[in-house]
Amino acid sequence: MAGVAGAACSSNVLFRSREVGNHGASMAPYNGLRPVENMQMAPTGSKPSGSVSTSASKLRTVRAMVSQTVSAPKREKDPKKRVVITGMGLVSVFGSDIDTFYNKLLEGESGISLIDRFDASSFSVRFAGQIRDFASKGYIDGKNDRRLDDCWRYCLVAGKRALEDANLGSEVLENMDRTRIGVLVGTGMGGLTAFSSGVESLVQKGYKKISPFFIPYSITNMGSALLAIDTGLMGPNYSISTACATANYCFYAAANHIRRGEADIMVAGGTEAAVMPTGVGGFIACRALSQRNEDPKKASRPWDKDRDGFVMGEGSGVLIMESLEHAMKRGANIIAEYLGGAATCDAHHMTNPRSDGLGVSTCIAKSLEDAGVSPEEVNYVNAHATSTLAGDLAEVNAIKKVFKDTSEIKMNGTKSMIGHGLGAAGGLEAIATIKAINTGWLHPTINQDNIELDVTIDTVPNVKKQHEVNVAISNSFGFGGHNSVVVFAPFTP
Repeated sequence: MAGVAGAACSSNVLFRSREVGNHGASMAPYNGLRPVENMQMAPTGSKPSGSVSTSASKLRTVRAMVSQTVSAPKREKDPKKRVVITGMGLVSVFGSDIDTFYNKLLEGESGISLIDRFDASSFSVRFAGQIRDFASKGYIDGKNDRRLDDCWRYCLVAGKRALEDANLGSEVLENMDRTRIGVLVGTGMGGLTAFSSGVESLVQKGYKKISPFFIPYSITNMGSALLAIDTGLMGPNYSISTACATANYCFYAAANHIRRGEADIMVAGGTEAAVMPTGVGGFIACRALSQRNEDPKKASRPWDKDRDGFVMGEGSGVLIMESLEHAMKRGANIIAEYLGGAATCDAHHMTNPRSDGLGVSTCIAKSLEDAGVSPEEVNYVNAHATSTLAGDLAEVNAIKKVFKDTSEIKMNGTKSMIGHGLGAAGGLEAIATIKAINTGWLHPTINQDNIELDVTIDTVPNVKKQHEVNVAISNSFGFGGHNSVVVFAPFTP
């Protein structure tokens, strides 16, 4: 139950915490979610208002570590340790075709609409990035398709499409060492419909009426397990659940399996299907969602002064990550290169990001160090940008802390069009980032009508822009203070 209750949200909506003591522990009664009123970065040496009180020496140490110029080592040269992307697969509000997905983003089309999967007429929020006309034919057999939670259906289709894209269909896999191929697809919420249905059966009919699939289809590791069972992949296999930072954590961990020589190929990403009564109702209870019911397509508006919360989305995004040596040996088509990543924790509060931004800026700096690149080489950021009042500015301030000169950087928010995919968000956004690298075009951040004055970085407002990406980062953050950043670049031999 803890895994479900504490799972998926963005760390960009914040519990009210005015009555916070010297150690950040609040005994005040729960009073909903609200933005921190001032998310400006605290000057070095000053104590940020409302922050956790920490010894001055510790704060100075962390600040110094982040603020100093990153002395980046050279990029990895060993083909056994270089990690490349050889396939991509997704399930999204725009369908399951990669090119269609990205073309819709480039057009600035919103996938947000009124919910019709269940009767939401009595809910205070009645819209989401709901997937319609999902097709699993050819990927999931009929009996399992009827039983499975959508979270796992999305995972299986996205994962198998990614394998196909990498020319790793069933006939090819049969002739490969599948003990060297792993699966790491995470989720923030798990099989939420399966879980809710099981609880409903217990309450209404008693324990004897609970489905035998209740537990297997609820637990968060089942996406990776089912994909491996269907494809015979016997390498490292597990899931990671770090709320909305999940998919990036999976990419980072998967790449490290390859770098350590434990796998040649990893199928990695995120999946989520929380657009259902419990999911929507839960986030309404958090006071986290936009309530722009009269104009849903305008609801997700990162960095705009009129934003009022995030919009729920769903889907799955999966990458095939492979050692360069293995990819070259089998003649794989290399789409892009994964240079590095990082994961940090704010260690501050269950939902509030640190007001000094150190958790995020440290994560960005560490990801660049792992990638072997300097901040000056980065010219594109696919931002977490959930459209919450506090979180959007906190992320921008952290970016400014690492990148002293942002004049050449462009930054956009995929969630403005597809909503917040929670555990799947980083997977879908990694694909958008790689398509930007491949096409030379950045999708817009839509609904940019009245941008915050503090947002001085180019957000690609409302209209796509041509931009040759040198190095890109993709950010994902989640409840619990989980921060994750991954670094991609065009592949050069």
